[in-house]
Amino acid sequence: MKRINTFLFFAFCFSVLSYGQYKLPALPYKYNALEPYIDSTTMRIHHDLHHATYVSNLNKLLEKHPELYKKDVLELIQNLDQLPVDLQTGVRNNGGGVWNHSFFWTIMAPAGTAPMSAKMQKMLVDNFGSVDAFKAEFEKAALNRFGSGWVWLIKDSTGKLSVISTPNQDNSLMSISKVKGTPVLTLDVWEHAYYLKYQNKRAAYAKAFWNVVNWSEVERLATK
Repeated sequence: MKRINTFLFFAFCFSVLSYGQYKLPALPYKYNALEPYIDSTTMRIHHDLHHATYVSNLNKLLEKHPELYKKDVLELIQNLDQLPVDLQTGVRNNGGGVWNHSFFWTIMAPAGTAPMSAKMQKMLVDNFGSVDAFKAEFEKAALNRFGSGWVWLIKDSTGKLSVISTPNQDNSLMSISKVKGTPVLTLDVWEHAYYLKYQNKRAAYAKAFWNVVNWSEVERLATK
C-alpha cells in the first residue's frame, strides 16, 4: 500500500475538522488498540478518511440551508422526511454515515477490557435463547447483507432486543426505517471496514468482532 502523503493527509483532516457545524469525533482509543482483530491501518483509514468524508460532505450539503446546522445529526436523520426534498437523500447517506460511524467506535474496546457481564448474558438468553444463538443470528445477518451496510442489535419500545440489518448508511433511528428501534450494538459490513485484513472473508471478520465488543457500553444502552 502506498504511504499517504503526510501533509495532504493532515490538511484534509484539518479542513474536515474546521468546516461547518459537524466535527469528526476522536477515536476513544488508539488506532492499534483493537489489534490483532482490527488492524491499525484499517482503523486509521476508516476513521480519518471514510468517516471524515461523511462529516465533510454533510457540512457542504447544508451550506444552502445554514439554519439546519443548529440541529444535531441525530435530529436530522430522525426527521428526514421533514427536510427540504433536495437534502433528503444526501442527509440520509452522509448524516447516516456520520452517526453510524460515531456510534460504531463507541461500542468497541481493546480485547478483554469490557467483557460481557452476567446481566448482559441473561438479557441475550432471555431474548435469543442463548448467547451463542444471538451471535449466530447476528453473524448470519452480517453475511446475508448483500453489498454494503450494517448489522444491528436494537431495542424496541418494550425493551425487546432483535437483530436487523440495513443497507448503505441507514439505521433504525431514521424516519424512513421500516423497523424502528434504539441501536445497542452494530457492525459495519462495508468492505472498507475489513478488506485490508480479511479480504473477502466477511465471516471471519464478523467472528473476530466479538473479541473487541465493548459489552459495558452495550449493556448500558440496552438497560437505559
